[in-house]
Amino acid sequence: MKISRNQVSNLIFLILLVVLIFTPVRKPVQIWLNKVLSFSPSVIKEEKRESLNTYNWKLRNLDGNVYNFNNAKGKLILVNFWATWCPPCIAEMPSLQTLYNDYGDKMEFLFVTNDKEEAIVKFLDKNEYNLPVYHSITRVPDDFDTSGIPATFLISKEGDIVVSKVGAADWNSEKFRETLNDLLN
Repeated sequence: MKISRNQVSNLIFLILLVVLIFTPVRKPVQIWLNKVLSFSPSVIKEEKRESLNTYNWKLRNLDGNVYNFNNAKGKLILVNFWATWCPPCIAEMPSLQTLYNDYGDKMEFLFVTNDKEEAIVKFLDKNEYNLPVYHSITRVPDDFDTSGIPATFLISKEGDIVVSKVGAADWNSEKFRETLNDLLN
C-alpha cells in the first residue's frame, strides 16, 4: 500500500494536533502563541467612553488588608482580572509586571483573581512578580462585568473607561505607554 504525500501531511497534522491537545505541551504552546499574537490594546474613542457608575467595591490583598476602591477615585487605574491557570493571563503577565515596575508609583494597579492564595503566592514567587493581587470581597462593579479572562480596564482620573480589553495584550507597548503618559499629564 502506497501512502500519498497528502496523506502523510494529514497524518503529521493529526499527530501534532493530538500532541497539542492531549499532552502537557499544550499549555506552554498556548502561552507562547498568546505572547506572539498579543498587540497593544485599543483605546476607546473619547466620544464613546463610558464613565464608571460606582467606586463602591472592596477588595482584600494577600496580606489580608482591605482595599476600598473609593480610594482610587481621581487616579489613573488599571484593573486586571486574571488566573494562575489561564494561558493568556500568563502570557501577558511579563508586560504587566514591567508596566507596574515603571508606573506603580504614578497610578493604581489592581490584579484581581479568584484563585486560592497558595496558588497565587506560588505563581508570583516562581515568576518573581511583585504585583498587587486582590480578591474581591464585595460585588464587582457592573462596569467590569465580563465573561472572559484576562480582562483589563484602564480608568482615567475622571472615571472614564479608556481601555476595555478581554484577552491577552502587550501592555508594555510604546503605544500603550504613550496613552498612560497622556492620561497622567
